[in-house]
Order: sequence, then C-alpha cells, then structure tokens
Amino acid sequence: MAEDLVLEKCDLELEVNGRDHHTADLCRDRLVVRRGQPFWLTLHFEGRSYEASVDSLTFSAVTGPAPSEEAGTKARFPLASAVEEGAWTAVAMDQQDGVLSLQLGTPANAPIGLYRLSLEASTGYQGSSFVLGHFTLLFNTWCPADAVYLDSEEERQEYVLTQQGFIYQGSVKWIKSIPWNFGQFEDGILDICLTLLDMNPKFLKDACRDCSRRSSPVYMARVVSAMVNCNDDQGVLLGRWDNNYKDGVSPMFWIGSVDILRRWKTSGCQRVKYGQCWVFAAVACTVLRCLGIPTRVVTNFNSAHDQNSNLLIEYVYDKFGEIQRDKSEMIWNYHCWAESWMSRPDLQQGYDGWQALDPTPQEKSEGTYCCGPVPVRAIKEGDLSTKYDAPFVFAEVNADVVNWIVQEDGSMCKSTNNSQTVGMKISTKSVGRDEREDITHTYKYPEGSPEEREAFKRANHLNKLTDKVETGVAMRIRVAQSMSMGSDFDVFAYITNNTAESLTCRLLLLARTVSYNGVLGPECGTKDLLNLSLEPFSEKSIPLRILYEKYCECLTESNLIKVRGLLMEPAANNYLLAERDIYLENPEIKIRILGEPKQNRKLVAEASLRNPLTMPLLGCTFTMEGAGLTEEQKIMDVPDPVEAGEEVKSPLEPANGDSLPIDQIPDNTQAPGALGRTRAGAGGVPGKARPGVPSHPSSPDPTIPPTTTARHLRCGRALPACQCSHSYGPI
Repeated sequence: MAEDLVLEKCDLELEVNGRDHHTADLCRDRLVVRRGQPFWLTLHFEGRSYEASVDSLTFSAVTGPAPSEEAGTKARFPLASAVEEGAWTAVAMDQQDGVLSLQLGTPANAPIGLYRLSLEASTGYQGSSFVLGHFTLLFNTWCPADAVYLDSEEERQEYVLTQQGFIYQGSVKWIKSIPWNFGQFEDGILDICLTLLDMNPKFLKDACRDCSRRSSPVYMARVVSAMVNCNDDQGVLLGRWDNNYKDGVSPMFWIGSVDILRRWKTSGCQRVKYGQCWVFAAVACTVLRCLGIPTRVVTNFNSAHDQNSNLLIEYVYDKFGEIQRDKSEMIWNYHCWAESWMSRPDLQQGYDGWQALDPTPQEKSEGTYCCGPVPVRAIKEGDLSTKYDAPFVFAEVNADVVNWIVQEDGSMCKSTNNSQTVGMKISTKSVGRDEREDITHTYKYPEGSPEEREAFKRANHLNKLTDKVETGVAMRIRVAQSMSMGSDFDVFAYITNNTAESLTCRLLLLARTVSYNGVLGPECGTKDLLNLSLEPFSEKSIPLRILYEKYCECLTESNLIKVRGLLMEPAANNYLLAERDIYLENPEIKIRILGEPKQNRKLVAEASLRNPLTMPLLGCTFTMEGAGLTEEQKIMDVPDPVEAGEEVKSPLEPANGDSLPIDQIPDNTQAPGALGRTRAGAGGVPGKARPGVPSHPSSPDPTIPPTTTARHLRCGRALPACQCSHSYGPI
C-alpha cells in the first residue's frame, strides 16, 4: 500500500495571480483574485509525489460563518482534467517530482468575500486534510460572465483600478473640479471594506443569507449605500449641515476616502464626523471599486429634493423677494451620488448598465436610509416603477419649479422664472483624462423633444406637459468675467422689454451667501429701484456692486453667492424672477517638482500659494495624501503669518523625512504622473475674518504635472483638532 500523501507547503503564487487578476496592489501578503477567472496554486509534497492513479484530491472553499452548499457559500470539488465554466474546479497543469501546479476556477456568480481553502488527500482508505490558506474573491469586470462585466479596457481601468479622480462642485455656470484620493488599494482598505459588509444589519440578522446574497452586485450596492451613512447602523459617516463641526472634521476638509475609512476602523467602527453628499458618494465609490464593481461619482447641478413626491419644487416669496423657508422645498446647487455598472436580471430587459445609488441619508427606502441602485435608463424613460427608488432620483433631475409671491392681502400670485431648471450639467470625470464629461443625456432626453414628452407622460409628470407662458419682458442675471476670492465685483440684472408699451416697474436686487444645498446666508448686497422705466423694445442693464467686506464674514466653504432679481409690474400685477449662483474662484495651489524625476529615484515637491486678500492669513497648513505615495495623510504647518499678496511655500515629503518615491515612470522621463496621486492644500484664518481661502487650481499651470491636483483646508489647525464653524444648513 502506498504511503500517505503529505503536504509540505502550499504556494498561493501571489505575484503571478496579482498580475493576472489586476490585484497586484492587494496581493503583497495575501491572495486576492477575481471570480470567473482561474488562479494558480502550487502544492509541495514531502516524501513522495502525487500519483493520479493512487491519490484522490478534493478541495473545499468556504466563506461566511455558516457555509452551506445550498447557499452557495461552500463548494467541494475534486481534481479534474479540465476547467469547467461556471463551476468550482481544480486542474493539474504541471508536475515535477513533489511539486504539483494547479489552476483553480471559480464561478462568475460566486459570492465575494474571504474564503478558506482546504484540501483532502486520500490514498486508499486513508486520508488527511490540510488548510491551504485563505483568499479574497472579488467581482470581475474583465469576465464576460460576471454581472459587472465592462467590454472597454479603458473604462475598466478608470472605474475599477484608478485610485484618484475628480468630483465636481460649484454652480451650473461655474463648475469646479475637486480632486479626491479614492485609494481603494491602499493598505488595510480591503479589510475595512470586508468589515463594513460584516457590520451591516442584514449580516447581523442572518449571516448565512447575507453571505449568499453577496454574489449579486445589486445587493452589494444597496448594502454599501446604507452602510456609508450611519443613520440606521454602525455605518461610516455621520452627516451634518448645521454649522457646528467642532467635535469632528468639517466635510470640506476631507481630500480622500482612505483617512475616513481608517478612522472608522481604528475607532471600533464608530461613526466618523462629518460628511456631506460628495463625501458620502466618494467613500461609496472607494468601497465598491475595492470590491470590484465599476463605480464613478456623479454631480447633478440644480438638484431637487422633492419631499412630497409630487415632482414639484415650490418656492414661496414675500413681496420683497425673501423666501418663506417654512413653506418652500429645496433645490441644491449640486448634489453628488454614485453610479455603478452591472446587469439587472431582476428587471426587464434593457436596464443593464449604469445604476444610480445615493448613500447620502435623505429619505428611507424600504425602511433604511439608502437609495438605489436604480437604472439610469429607467430615469430617462420615466419608468418610476423600477427598483429601487426611481421616483426620488427622477425628481432630482426632472422636478418642475413653481414660484409664488405672497400679496399684501395674503393671496398668492404665480411668478415667471426661466432661470431655474432642475437637473443640469450632470457631470463625472472623463475616462482616462482629467476632464469633465457631461452625462446629462443619459438621464434626460433633449428638452422639448417627443421622447421627453413620452417620458413625462410615462412618469405622470403633468406639470412638465403644460405649455410655458411666454411674457413680453425677460430678465436674467449676468456676471463679470472673473470673480475671485477677496475681490469686489459687479453683477447685472439684464432686462429686455419686447413689447410695444412703456412699462414702469419696481426692481429688487438681492445678493446673499448660500451653501451648496441651497440654504441661504446673510445679505451681502442689495438694490431697490422703485420706478424703473422700460421703453418699448428696449434693453437695460442694472449693476449691483458686491463688496468683499460684505461677504467675507459670512461666505461658506461652498464659495457661493446667490443673486436674485424680482421685477414687479404693479399695473398688471406681474412678477418676474431671475437668479444666479456665483462661484468665487480660489487662488490656485501650484505643485512643483524639485529636481528631475527618474525611475527608482526619490524626490521632493514644493507646494505654493499666494494670499489674494488684503489681510494676513494665520495658522496655515498644507495637507497632502496620495495613493502609493504616502502611508497616511501628511500635514505641514506654516509657522509664520502669510501677509497680503505674499507667496507661501512648503516642501511636500513624508513625515519620516524621506523624499517622495517615484517608481512608476520610465527612466529619463519628465514629470507627468510623478505626483499624479498627490493631494495638497493650504488654509488659513485672517486676523478677524474667515475669507474662504483657497482651494484647487482653476486652470492648468505649466509647473504642475498634468495629473497633479490640489485643494485646501481652510481652517488653520491640523485635523482632527479643527474648531472652525462654517454655515451649511439641512441637506
């Protein structure tokens, strides 16, 4: 009788599997592979070699606390002669003496997560079992049989592998790109993502069923949408919009997801303070990309929050143009959510592809604060019966706006306002380029098209189907070419009278600071013209001067000012509204590489910023983080005040004094990409004011490598000890 087969060791072939499965950054000390694709394994036997005629090898792969074959969380499979598609298989590829090389295949619909791999070796009636090791199984966008398959390699690189990107903020007329370090392959992030899955209430209630359902990207997207906020569970982020961040971190201060996720894990899965929409969306993007689901962050400008599901946003104003907050709903300057790519076998044909999901806690979905995933195509078609949460997302991009003016006798008169259109310039980062891509067409048909009318009919959006009343008088708000932080500037009410009559009107112009979610702050400019004459077929431009001294104290970190004009024609009892949100440009942060970057040579970079204000900045800091460049966020204090007009510089290098590593560019190549994953910023507090100093560059600079990005921390203190308060308001 042959002696027992004894396993000496198992080599998980981390290097080759990491390369083949696009998981090299995760395979430094563990095996991470993608489902539906074979991976390599090498068994080393001692004493004697494996003999196919004598020995029987059976493998076992299990995941979750209560694995079962019925749930799909346990698989037993013998050594076979060929890989079988759609099944767990093991095939011998080569044998030399006591070394047996194997390929293991996994189904393209296997649950993702941490697996234990075991081997049972039997010779005759005797047998032994061995634990070969553990591996993590992820979704596989490279596998045509996987529900997250993308057929474009460029898109796979962008939406799964890229660790940095841009999030779009500002206003519909002035869109700004905010750099973000997603960092999904940074040390510890995969473990944190798996912990997040195990902390979700569905796992805690029924772990076996939850682990089984992890085969579905639809289910995973819904779990992540709920777990990124902490409203129902031990989720990651606590949202706050009430101007009080003293016991946490202001949402504007985050520059990446890695620091947030690590804080959540190291605190024992206690909520991290604080987040707002773009932070929630970016963290969800990091988690989903880490798990292998193609994901991107999307910004919708002029985004409606329809609380009563009637597809209407109604504003009520008094006769002075002041909004009656208790009677009005909200339109945010912008709102961010995530989109993930997947098939939808649970829905009718045609709804595969991009799915919108929103982790910002706004309304409950099936009793939980989450939203989606819902097919973007269903939103475009007005199919509001589609899972999940189609009516809410449809309203965000399609709600109609109605403005009411309260008369002196208490009655309300409808006002014309052609400047408020919901769902504009829906934006995401372009594939492979640091540019904005407008994806509005994926959510909406062209305005006025027959297809748009059909979608509105399908959604029963009756208000959108009524013809708009055209008036003979029009008004819009125009702005100067450049409006930068710290400057005085003019805005203009541009009025045209297209009638044959002379009109006498009253014009109210009002400028107020505003948060990105539409919550108004104090007044910073006003003009009231009681008797404005409009000649027949004439045009007039009425200026309003906005002074830095008026807005510096009350500007929020959104850098936004809302200018509203109310034109009243008392004789006809007509009211005309126009408004515009103005984004104030921050000074740019320049990043310059010191020395010539070469492969395997360390180097130092330098960040600089010029103070645009007429007062000094105190207590400034530069903050840097970058996937693959630093182990953690680096904060460099600026010890001296930065005087008005003065340029401040700071070297960017790790805290241990080593220079930044450059190991991803060919030898003798110039700077592009060298600091492509660096995030840097500066912030300060002037003597008595908080001017809203400075964020990202507004235009490319020749001293910055094309993929380098920058943004600020406005507060003068190192995180997390910030004591600043800035105005936001409800979501």
